[in-house]
Amino acid sequence: MNFSKIMASLVVLSATAACNNSTTDDEAPIIERPEVTVEDGKLTPELLFALGRVTDPKLSPDGSHILYGVGYESIEQNKSNRELWVMNVDGSEPTRITRTASSEQNAVWIDGGKKIAFLYREGDAMQIFTMNADGTDRRCVSKVENGVDGFVLSPDEKKILFISQVKAFDKAGDIYSDLPKSSGRLIDDLMYKHWDEWVETIPHPFIADFDGSQLTGITDIMEGEPYEAPMKPFGGVESLAWAPDGKSVVYVSRKKTGMEYSLSTNSDLYQYDIEQKTTRNLTEGMMGYDTNPIFSKSGKQLAWLSMEHDGYESDKNRIFVMDMATGEKTDITADWDFSVDQIAWSADEQKIFFVAPFQGTVPMFCIDVASHKVDQIADGDYDFAAVVPTPDGKVVTLRHSLSEPNEIFCVNPGKEVVKLTKVNDELLSQLKPIKVEKKLVPTTDGKMMTTWVVFPPDFDATKRYPAILYCQGGPQSPVSQFWSYRWNLRLMASQGYIIIAPNRRGLPGFGTEWNAQISGDYGGQNMKDYLSAVDFMKNEPYIDTEHIGATGASYGGFSVYWLAGNHNHRFAALLAHAGIFNVDAQYLETEEMWFANWDLGGAFWDKENAVAQRSYANSPHRFIDKWDAPIMVTVGEKDYRILASQGMMAFNAARLRGVPARMLVFPDENHWILKPQNAVMWHREFFRWFDQWLKPQPEK
Repeated sequence: MNFSKIMASLVVLSATAACNNSTTDDEAPIIERPEVTVEDGKLTPELLFALGRVTDPKLSPDGSHILYGVGYESIEQNKSNRELWVMNVDGSEPTRITRTASSEQNAVWIDGGKKIAFLYREGDAMQIFTMNADGTDRRCVSKVENGVDGFVLSPDEKKILFISQVKAFDKAGDIYSDLPKSSGRLIDDLMYKHWDEWVETIPHPFIADFDGSQLTGITDIMEGEPYEAPMKPFGGVESLAWAPDGKSVVYVSRKKTGMEYSLSTNSDLYQYDIEQKTTRNLTEGMMGYDTNPIFSKSGKQLAWLSMEHDGYESDKNRIFVMDMATGEKTDITADWDFSVDQIAWSADEQKIFFVAPFQGTVPMFCIDVASHKVDQIADGDYDFAAVVPTPDGKVVTLRHSLSEPNEIFCVNPGKEVVKLTKVNDELLSQLKPIKVEKKLVPTTDGKMMTTWVVFPPDFDATKRYPAILYCQGGPQSPVSQFWSYRWNLRLMASQGYIIIAPNRRGLPGFGTEWNAQISGDYGGQNMKDYLSAVDFMKNEPYIDTEHIGATGASYGGFSVYWLAGNHNHRFAALLAHAGIFNVDAQYLETEEMWFANWDLGGAFWDKENAVAQRSYANSPHRFIDKWDAPIMVTVGEKDYRILASQGMMAFNAARLRGVPARMLVFPDENHWILKPQNAVMWHREFFRWFDQWLKPQPEK
């Protein structure tokens, strides 16, 4: 797709929304879906960014309407925007109710469905707004100094529980009054940085009275505590829950700081009594992550997700249920060997709906709270990504696949799955379809590995195609029917490649043993799994065995670096993003030490620790003498999980060894490449690199 054509076709309108009849960015152009022309019926990076991003369906109180968001990226403006839509519960009459220059977030129904509350930027911070259900009469109802990161209304809507930032660490200017412009940070302990930020503030939960027009009586329910709630970097309103009687709230916190925080995943659920202003720990003695609390409608039971082991962030996520009268806790998934992602109570409180990785997809399930019987209620070659039960026993959800992005669907258990939105149908209908096959690949230890193979448009089995091995990050994230705007397998295939995506050891959906095997075995069985998948596919006559590449990010980047020194001439080119090159350095450069300790087995100086020593012996940098395939490295300098220096070391080593190499550095990006123009550039360079080495040019 021609970039200039997209730029010329962008629709730009004036902002019309107001906060008390004014906004701070009325004069900024509104981001709309770009008018694009599809050439050759193939997905391109520019077309990928023209697709609408459907998110966060919310059912109205009477069950008659669905509120949801649709976001678009503007390559020209180098920013994104999300607008709100409302439709009937059967998917009819989709209506856009906002048209603003900044994104509406955290939108929920209030006042019996007559109004909507949401977050919107006012000045330099997000604040709470309200408006009528048709989008009229927008009003700003909060003036929180540090802004609002998320909120949940009490059942009677007379109070709001919200998240805001409080100060964490001192700067030099706080101690030395004569140095007010000093930028120095005084650091005495670990966790001074996290993912992509220097930790200067931490989130706290606040409660305020709400009369529909303003917040009053704001109280920090963790005042004076130096702990995060919700937990950084990804915790949000799913970490907060109101008791149905409105007398208490439950929040998630890991009440640790510094080195203790860096070594532990032991979060707990805390119940705060609003009248008594007292807090009690509901999960004392449960040592792993406890997250996502959700009360049953009557308030008699509390469900949440719980991991067993401290320090293991990818442990099996179990569903626990607590009897609030007796305090008895029950693991209702004890006999189900898979890890749960999202949960929601059924209206009758007899079941809990959830989604979970399972055999290479993410279906929807329900579990009977009394009998613990699990039933799969929606499947197919799809991933389900939201759970919103309706009063009549159905579930509103998001669904996507390797072929198409999120749309909203309605699941009728045991019956049909009905598509409600068609945000991207028009554009997708102009693209040539791709074929996706699930193959079972024998592994070196006698198991069968589910592997997705994605074929290019107009695939012809009589021809030979270059292939790319996709190495998943995480390291324990599923290779399912995922749709990604960063690692989009359809986009890769559309450029004329066959994509090989194995569910190697260490991925969820195949039982806890398969998921856990990778811990302490970096560079071990999972790498053999990758090579098994490549060797299996090389037997197919349509694979150009001389032109196979490998790519991945994070642990996938580690995989590429490791394979670079151990592939025995299988790969003709490689590309790694945000990967670990030197494991010894990574142990001391990263911030969440529980991750390094669990996955690597411990510190490199612990010579008596056989697991740790095996991990460091398998560091990719130790095999640099065997590197022979051209390699490209991409990094973001705001990545504090895996520092950009890891990629720079790999690039320098390749060049010093005489290996063809290229590096792409983004000073303003983190572990991901998020800004639209940076992301498009990354995609273009990705394909320029692989086209150079995997698509041989005819001799002149």
